[in-house]
Amino acid sequence: MIPLNPETKFSIFRTILSWEILLAVLGAFAVLLAVGMLMWRFERDEQEYFDKPARQAIFPAFWWALNLVVNGGFEERAPRSTMGRFFGVILVVTSLFGVSIFVAQITAALTVSAIESSVSSVNDLYGKRVGTIEGSTAEAFLQNRELNGRGYNDLDTMLGAFEDGELDAVVFDSPILAYYVLTGGAKFGQLAGPTFQHESYGIALPSDSEWIEPINQSILKFREDGTYAEIYLKWFGESP
Repeated sequence: MIPLNPETKFSIFRTILSWEILLAVLGAFAVLLAVGMLMWRFERDEQEYFDKPARQAIFPAFWWALNLVVNGGFEERAPRSTMGRFFGVILVVTSLFGVSIFVAQITAALTVSAIESSVSSVNDLYGKRVGTIEGSTAEAFLQNRELNGRGYNDLDTMLGAFEDGELDAVVFDSPILAYYVLTGGAKFGQLAGPTFQHESYGIALPSDSEWIEPINQSILKFREDGTYAEIYLKWFGESP
């Protein structure tokens, strides 16, 4: 089970507002401004659009550079000076690569964030804070795969730590976690991935108990007439 809280859930907005993306955007703005002002330097005596003092030319120059990158060419205000035309050709060619790199960086950041924040298999648990119950088969499962899970004495303590954000994931019996999600835990977490290790539940009775056969017959009857599936769906939220 993995949490739904904002600290661990994948969020496209949180990723876009990360320092990595913000620095890339600020860098792009700085490059566009520098390019625009350099073109202003070449063209200020050649056309009216650039014929402004440096302070007044900041936004027009930036807007010109932005339109060049977006449109991939000169729809209007093509350079007229020799240096402006030479510089313009370089800009058109390099802008194709620059836009591709910028888009690739954002895509990579979103992809990495989604991968790091999701749990779909046992391999995704490495490096995460995983909780389980001490002495359980779930703890043995984690230890066999060299996953250092935090062991708790009881279920309530473990789920409390999970709800407080102290754990990134919980590994325990699937029916118990399914019941937890169905009865109020859905606002804290959700079941993720397939069952890591299939196990069977049983009812322990003395070998000479008179209840063995009646219980076996009742379970068999419930499975045949659909009652077992109805009970399972009611308490665990899914069909067996």
